[in-house]
Amino acid sequence: MTILDTTLAPSDLSAERAERLSIAGSTWHDSIAADASNAQLTYRVRGTAEGSVASRITAGKHVFVVDEPGALAGDDVAASPVEVALGALISCQVVVYRLYAQSLGIQVDEIDVIADADLDVRNLFGIDQSVRAGFTDVRLTISITGPESDERYQELRSTVDEHCPVLDLFSNATPVSVTVTKA
Repeated sequence: MTILDTTLAPSDLSAERAERLSIAGSTWHDSIAADASNAQLTYRVRGTAEGSVASRITAGKHVFVVDEPGALAGDDVAASPVEVALGALISCQVVVYRLYAQSLGIQVDEIDVIADADLDVRNLFGIDQSVRAGFTDVRLTISITGPESDERYQELRSTVDEHCPVLDLFSNATPVSVTVTKA
C-alpha cells in the first residue's frame, strides 16, 4: 500500500493524488469487469463498552473511542456517535469528490466540508416516541477551490450525490437486522 506523502510540494501532492486515484479506479474497474462478485464488500466493525457510556471501536487494524458529553452520561473523552456519523459523511464526501473530480477531469485544489445536523433528544430519553430518534435535518456545506466554473463544480456535486455511499445511508432507508444473544 502506498502512503500519500504530504511532505511533497502542493503540485507534487496533487500529481501523486491523481495517480493514486487513477490506479484505484482502473484496478476496481478491471477487477469487477473480470468478476462482478468482486464488487460485493462486507465490512465488520466491532465495539466494546467501556467507561460510563463509551465504546472502543475496532475497524480492521484501526481502534478508536466513541463517547458522549457529560450531559448525555458520558465522560466526554471522544466524539459522540452522532458526531462520528457526521464525520463519516464528511470523509466519504471528500473521498468521492476526489474520485469523481479525477474521473471527470475537474480540478479540485481544496475541499472543505461542514456538516450541521439537528437532533431532538425527546425520543432518546423516552419523553416523546412520536419524535424521530435520529437527525431531523442534515445540512452539508462544501467549499471547493480550483479554476473550474461553477457549472463544472455543480456537475461534480450532482455526480457525488449519486455515488457517495454514506450520503446514501443518510438519504435512504437501509434494512438493518438486530440479534441480541446472551454471552
